[in-house]
Amino acid sequence: MDLSTILESLLVASESPLTSSELARLVRARAAEFSEDSITENPENAPVHDSPEQALDLEALASTSDQEIEAALSDLNRFYESSGRSFSVSQRSKGWKIYTQPDYAGFVKLLFPGRKPERLSPPAMETLAIIAYRQPVTKSALEAVRGVSCDGMLQKLLDRELVKIAGRADLPGRPLLYATTELFLEHFGISDIEELPNIGELRKVDLPDGNEDKGGTQTNHSPSTAETQLALSAVEKSKQTEPPETENSTEPNAAHS
Repeated sequence: MDLSTILESLLVASESPLTSSELARLVRARAAEFSEDSITENPENAPVHDSPEQALDLEALASTSDQEIEAALSDLNRFYESSGRSFSVSQRSKGWKIYTQPDYAGFVKLLFPGRKPERLSPPAMETLAIIAYRQPVTKSALEAVRGVSCDGMLQKLLDRELVKIAGRADLPGRPLLYATTELFLEHFGISDIEELPNIGELRKVDLPDGNEDKGGTQTNHSPSTAETQLALSAVEKSKQTEPPETENSTEPNAAHS
């Protein structure tokens, strides 16, 4: 028994993802239960005779840090890879969890015959890409970039919980602002929005904002180049992670071990 296998047991037993901080807290809490005072007050905390727990370095476990947790999880993944296991430990927006490898999607999805993968259409992907890279963003700004009404696409993204309303803009009429959700991060297999490809570069691209100057002309230039860059980046990311349902253990073909 070592830190890696301890973490493995916690991830297998947990129904929800666990952050590095929470994992470290649980390890430290168990180490603290081995103290003489704790065992005296609660005899059930004592390790079972000849248990592997008796060989643990309690002093080291009692000071486990987030960095040590992440290092141990990396070791665990290397072991999984070298031994050809069908799963790995991955970090998403809500924490660490064990996920099946996409290669086994065809088998795992048979456990959920009633659930079918849903794909985003190109217009929906374009709308989602603009929101992801420039959030929070108003509907008028989206429509200025795409050149068409975005009501239908926005509603579809809201229904799928990939996009949420993130407040109101400090503009005349107080228009709604849109941003991505945690499900968006899960769907694309990333833990933070900063992991999107070329995000630093594309945030600097000048986009029309849907507002006009006093002369009645747009204050920014044609959106075609910016829109293409945003859409292509999101599509490329989607291709890397498709089929999307393999990224989330709650989907048909990703099983929690």
